[in-house]
Amino acid sequence: MLRKDAKIELLKRVPLFEGCSKSELQRIALLADEIILPAGRTLTKEGERGHEFFVVVEGEVEVRRNGRLVRKLSAGDFFGEIALVADVPRTATVTAPGPVRVLVMTARDFRTLMKEMPSLQPKVIYALAMRLPPEFQ
Repeated sequence: MLRKDAKIELLKRVPLFEGCSKSELQRIALLADEIILPAGRTLTKEGERGHEFFVVVEGEVEVRRNGRLVRKLSAGDFFGEIALVADVPRTATVTAPGPVRVLVMTARDFRTLMKEMPSLQPKVIYALAMRLPPEFQ
């Protein structure tokens, strides 16, 4: 498990949280829980309601839309924001081909964070726009 300082150091390297102050990073660290998942675990399912936001700490996840691999994400990458921001069902299924360690934030905490730290909003909206599947554009 990551100690608080190690979690803050990790969060500093996540592009979404670049430019956050130390106190903002501490707040994010308090809201995010670290979990370790085994190979083969599904983290999100396309079409289902989203309840979490994820940041990959270690390992890799595969993002599939309609069964087709659309991208791989690794340490520092994040996912799950589309369903939370746009209030739509998950747009992709995300699975861990090998063991993966992630930070997870509930939808409620994610929304609180967006309100408390408006500087994050443009970054999240940009990521959302870049990842929306064609049927949502």
